[in-house]
Amino acid sequence: MDMLSLPRTEISDVNWSIAIRNGRTGEMIAEYDPDTQLKTASVGKLFTLLATARKLENGELDPATRIEPTRIDRVADSGLLYMMGDSTARIDDLCLLTGAVSDNMAANMLLSTCGIDHVKSVAPSFGYTSTNILDWVRDERTPDLPPTLSRGTARELSDLMRRLARGEALTEGVSRMVNSWISRNADLSMVASAFGLDPLAHFEEDEGITLRNKTGTIETARIDVGWVRFGPTDAMIAYAVLANWDEAAVIGTRQRVLETMSSIGAVIISALRSSKGDDLDAQ
Repeated sequence: MDMLSLPRTEISDVNWSIAIRNGRTGEMIAEYDPDTQLKTASVGKLFTLLATARKLENGELDPATRIEPTRIDRVADSGLLYMMGDSTARIDDLCLLTGAVSDNMAANMLLSTCGIDHVKSVAPSFGYTSTNILDWVRDERTPDLPPTLSRGTARELSDLMRRLARGEALTEGVSRMVNSWISRNADLSMVASAFGLDPLAHFEEDEGITLRNKTGTIETARIDVGWVRFGPTDAMIAYAVLANWDEAAVIGTRQRVLETMSSIGAVIISALRSSKGDDLDAQ
């Protein structure tokens, strides 16, 4: 697969970290400051899902166990659980809510159930030194708390998505579970906006495209990490596109970031459609 040309990312007051890999070989086919560590918002919930899947696979957790939120778990904003009449839920349903709508309360309940130290141990097991979840989701961050939910780099996050695509994120079974949960991700507003998929129903291949992705959004950041495969050639790309900007950035910065991310998605899907697949290593 040939090297890709990225659209211009020189938006004033925006820091980028971008890494796009050949999903089969792992070769970097496009990059922009891939080792710059940025806030990754809800993308850090991937490590909560991985840790939960590992405990489900080894029998430490029962997927049907119903969990009741603790005081620290109860947060609002992203998700649905905090608005529901019954906030208790099965562990497997908490995973689905986290993957599908990045449910903050559900993710916190999983984090409390697994233990934050266990969740934090996943990233180092992959050799990552600049990417991890740092804390629970909170409605307010005081100076004594970690300043953000998670941090990461595009290089490490694109590697994580490639591992998921190849069934190599901890184990094949763990990878399969996490891929299933994020296959329902309803946020296709960023890189994935260029793929033309139904945001509410794209867990099956659609017009040759298979996508698994996780996004993160806060007031000053947009992050999209994922893997996408084009069925007719079986070519695959793993990507991580991170954008952070200052609170003082000019009005319209977020929209220009989203437009740039969509342009990156267009480059990715064009490369997949034009690839013959015969130069890629078998999965």
